[in-house]
Amino acid sequence: MVEHPLKQRFVLDTSVFITEEIREDDEDLAAAVDRLLDLVARAKLELNISCYIPPSVYEELTEMLADRNVDEELFAKLNTWVIKKNPDRFEVTIPAEIVFRFIDEMSDRVNRGLRVSEKAVRKVEGSQGKPLDEHEHMTEIDKVISDLRQEYRSTLRRGVLDSREDFDLLILARELDAGVVTEDTGIIAWAEDFGLRYLKGRDFPSLLQKYLEATNESNGGQPR
Repeated sequence: MVEHPLKQRFVLDTSVFITEEIREDDEDLAAAVDRLLDLVARAKLELNISCYIPPSVYEELTEMLADRNVDEELFAKLNTWVIKKNPDRFEVTIPAEIVFRFIDEMSDRVNRGLRVSEKAVRKVEGSQGKPLDEHEHMTEIDKVISDLRQEYRSTLRRGVLDSREDFDLLILARELDAGVVTEDTGIIAWAEDFGLRYLKGRDFPSLLQKYLEATNESNGGQPR
């Protein structure tokens, strides 16, 4: 088979497979993932487009799929067509400016997190610990704690690299000069800082489909 000039590489995030945005009509998760993997397989065989996933992200993904009771055939297809590769963390370099900005951003987020906590403490001070009318099992203090957790998580984690999986994804993409495919807005923001190509997961199936259709048309409608 003649090598296809595209030779594209993509690094896939967990969110690509889990998001409802890739589903068609009444597809469930298993059917949508199966269709996506069929496209990945065809793109590899017909266009030499390779899809990668870091082992840390693979473990996260397979745990989520197992929790949703997908069958073993789907795991076999995933293992066949998506290449597991650890990023070379010792060789891939990151500009000092990116590290500086990360430290600066985390310092700012910690300060914002403290303000969220202070606000919650002041609410508790004025609380009587009485049950809430709409949630008799939850006291006013319980409600303040619940709100604190949600707001604190949003303030400190949204839009920032907060896991090994996210970092592995970006480092591997930088190493392979590959496009990042994700639904995570935080990863997208950092992909821009890393100078990486990126694509939202919801657009990935249609991208592969368009590539395949264009190639078949250029070959007179005959599959390669």
